[in-house]
Amino acid sequence: MAEFAIKDVGLKVGLEIHQQLDTNKKLFCNCVPIESDEYTITFQRKLRAVKSELGKYDPAALFEKSKSKIIAYYANPQSSCLVEQDEEPPHCLDNDAKELVFVIATSLNSKIFSEIYPMRKTVIDGSNTTGFQRTMLISQGGHIEVEGEKVGVQSICLEEDAAKLLGDKENIRKYSLDRLGIPLVEIALDPVDGNPQKIKKIAFSLGRLLRSTKKVTRGIGSIRQDVNVSVRDGGGVVEVKGVQQLDQLEKVVEFEAKRQHGLVKIGEKLMKLDFDGIIGSDDIFDITENWKDCNSKIIKKALKDKSVIKAIKIKNFSGMFSYSPYEGVRLGKEIGQLVKFYGIGGVFHSDELPNYGIEDNDIEIVKNILKTSDKDGFLVIAAPASKIQFAIDSIRDRISGARIGVPTETRLATQTGETVFLRPRPGASRMYPETDVPPILVTDEEIAMAKKNIPKSWDESISELEQKYELNKQLSEQIFDSRYLELFEEITKKTKINPTFVVSVLCSLITNLERDGLNSKLLKKTEITKSFQLLEDEKIAKESIEIIFKNIMAGKAETVEDAMKNTKIETVNDLDLERIIEGIVETNNEMIKNQKERAVGPLMGIAMKELRGKASGEKVNSLLLKGIKKKLEIA
Repeated sequence: MAEFAIKDVGLKVGLEIHQQLDTNKKLFCNCVPIESDEYTITFQRKLRAVKSELGKYDPAALFEKSKSKIIAYYANPQSSCLVEQDEEPPHCLDNDAKELVFVIATSLNSKIFSEIYPMRKTVIDGSNTTGFQRTMLISQGGHIEVEGEKVGVQSICLEEDAAKLLGDKENIRKYSLDRLGIPLVEIALDPVDGNPQKIKKIAFSLGRLLRSTKKVTRGIGSIRQDVNVSVRDGGGVVEVKGVQQLDQLEKVVEFEAKRQHGLVKIGEKLMKLDFDGIIGSDDIFDITENWKDCNSKIIKKALKDKSVIKAIKIKNFSGMFSYSPYEGVRLGKEIGQLVKFYGIGGVFHSDELPNYGIEDNDIEIVKNILKTSDKDGFLVIAAPASKIQFAIDSIRDRISGARIGVPTETRLATQTGETVFLRPRPGASRMYPETDVPPILVTDEEIAMAKKNIPKSWDESISELEQKYELNKQLSEQIFDSRYLELFEEITKKTKINPTFVVSVLCSLITNLERDGLNSKLLKKTEITKSFQLLEDEKIAKESIEIIFKNIMAGKAETVEDAMKNTKIETVNDLDLERIIEGIVETNNEMIKNQKERAVGPLMGIAMKELRGKASGEKVNSLLLKGIKKKLEIA
């Protein structure tokens, strides 16, 4: 197994950034984009593929149709209406979203078209109730500068965000309509040579430019990167969807480069074999009856579920399913992922058998039926009769194209930074004109206004934060890049709390609690603001904030008041505080005598056990030092 070197594979990566716009309503209706877990409306649909105006089916749409999914939708009237349910035509385009995307395009030196034509992009995975996504090409060209290098902009689009996937259960897929229709800007960049670190820097720079507008949504799910990856001599370009974090982006690019280069090596080896890539109908046999006595639990379950079992012969393919040029890159793994997206548990290949309860006599049955030689390979697949032919056709196409190297497909990023097969790449047939929304004329005044509203650069924004709030550069960058910038500005405007402390709570404390498995979505911005107001009024101590946030983020309370009641937080008046500190000093006279002023450390620990959340740590420390010095003077 060879060692992978990313610098030698001719990596090219094109980024597509999808960013939600922070507007007061959705793109084509007046609904407010609010996420909720309460749904009072439910309905079901079954979507089907139709031909485009060119008379062709889109391959991605046909793939989704083959899954035969029933789509269940969950809606809340506060965040969706008849437009999202596809029971009412779209309203006029949201003017705020249009103005904002013009500002973004102008910031990137992209040429805005004088007329904008809304289009329909076929999507039948259920994420749009209509079976299509409304999208508009706003501009083309332009660039963003990253560390002195200009990265070109291919296009900028304004479109609707998709519905939020709630989950899959058997043949039912569930979506929430809260997110459907939220304005989304899509920025496609030119492909660039480089490495994962360079790609991360480009995405980071573009994200900062978008955040400079102060009009984009923050948080997980509000910005997503699609990555188009290819390698030298690979054959196809692979689109990877669903990258939500920059650290994940770096891992995805590296994994996909290794996977693709591994497929190139597999293709090169196949070209040296006597393998023509053809799997005829006479190479496929139904072995359901022949395997009725198989001891494999997987096969027994398939037979019990009335599934069909078929064996596929691949000539001169022995050893190729398990051939692994790099760790984790195998054709057998690729085919296994492929069939899973038809709702099929998996597929067995000859290189891994006997295994999984499939014994030598079962293998001999298959070899005799297929009339294989030692040079041949075979696959066994078990699936419902309604799905098995779709899966077999996909397997035939995948094996036939293995000689080329990398198939053109869409893949999904996993949390671990790997990718799995999602669907074939869509073609031109998925786009057609939107007939319910008229073309939009762009005026010279709108272009002039966009130029006037170009936001300050990232460097200027950071410098402004440093000067206005007396923050150091690191804290300024942290709060600017966080989802709490606007909240920070609101808190510092309403209270006189030290801005440095506010940043540490918003950027460090909440993040640390999230790492402990607590849910920051439960912590409402109103409650965060209220905590700082109580702190300013000396009704809670600084240490109380962590206790309160932890209680709310654990789901034990909804408000600051409830959290204070749960955790028995109450402030101690100055007189009682001095009495408690005096008692601690008196009780630990021997420690003070031995350690002198150094005793403040251990005494602080003793004091805070009793006073955490009831008094400021700074005040406790000050009183302890005062008491220790007084004790030493007397001695």
